[in-house]
Amino acid sequence: MLMSVHHPHPEHREALIESMHRYGDALRGKPGLVSVHTLADAGSDRLVGLAIFESEEAFQRLAPEARAAVADDPFDVWERVPIEGLRLSEV
Repeated sequence: MLMSVHHPHPEHREALIESMHRYGDALRGKPGLVSVHTLADAGSDRLVGLAIFESEEAFQRLAPEARAAVADDPFDVWERVPIEGLRLSEV
């Protein structure tokens, strides 16, 4: 699983959501993806991207395509703090 926690500046929230949707759209329907979600935290301004892959191999194969879809997005302008990226596995 890949989880990305975003802290957008209020004026860039919608642009960031659109970016997160482009990231997800680059993955949807591809073999190896279980699901992909763009989520908003009800208690804060945080946005969370969650992508669940069938395997590490699927993640390694698909992640570059998704990253390419948002490669030119100005995250350093949109975000209040650096993106917190987590690569999670069940234990």
